[in-house]
Amino acid sequence: MAKSFRKERLNESIKELLSELILTRIKDPRVGFVTITGVEVARDLVTAKVFYTVMGDEDERKDSKEGLESAKNFLRKTISRELKLRNTPDFRFMYDDTLDRSVEIEDAIKRIHDDDEKEL
Repeated sequence: MAKSFRKERLNESIKELLSELILTRIKDPRVGFVTITGVEVARDLVTAKVFYTVMGDEDERKDSKEGLESAKNFLRKTISRELKLRNTPDFRFMYDDTLDRSVEIEDAIKRIHDDDEKEL
């Protein structure tokens, strides 16, 4: 099925604006080093999955998610105003574990490589 260019532009616009807002306007100390990695607006434009990563441990991830959830209304209002949207999707913040999984894979490959060198 063909992707909608309008929806793709909306995804990218929301991602860029969310990143900027989190960096410059969110003053909640719970929100740590958050990076927005992607946005997927639903077909009906009612909800949007916002994928993010956080530098830090599990506690910092949890705190950042709580901070993002508490700032959700502010973020929606600001994005609606900035992008001139009639209906702004409800954000569902989801931790993006892609980076964590890639580090685990890299560590596993390194261990295998190190074991191979020991056998030689």
